[in-house]
Amino acid sequence: MQKPEPRATRGRGQPSGRTSAGANQRLLLDTHVLVWLMAGEARLGAAVRAAIDLAAAQQQLWVCAITPWEIAMLVAKGRLTLDRDVMAWVDTALGLPGIRLAALEPAISVASTRLPEALHADPADRLIVATARHLGAALVTADAALLAYAARGHLAALAV
Repeated sequence: MQKPEPRATRGRGQPSGRTSAGANQRLLLDTHVLVWLMAGEARLGAAVRAAIDLAAAQQQLWVCAITPWEIAMLVAKGRLTLDRDVMAWVDTALGLPGIRLAALEPAISVASTRLPEALHADPADRLIVATARHLGAALVTADAALLAYAARGHLAALAV
């Protein structure tokens, strides 16, 4: 059975932002999407899950370097509970077939301060957006602010 090609979307199935749909599209998982993926959450939906699986099979599924920090902070603040120690959880997540960790390169750090148009001040989101732009990847997210930013043409996104 052939899997559908990933596409950037605004709502379930609606195009958003810059797209580079095709068989080799890179995807960057927003932090909550990685958590949902690890938990087997149904809210990812079949189309998004298929896009993630295809990107992983092609070694084009990315996680931002700030994501492990963001997850650890959520756990430390009691806003997220994991089924194991956070470091073990991160090791398991990053060990999944096809997932690659995008290094926090100086160019990404600087770009996160120079994003076009206003984006909220959350440094983790700014680094995630800058990483997606640097990689030429669509950001897989359910974050309304990031999807709106994509809809304005500053980012490719795949809406959950």
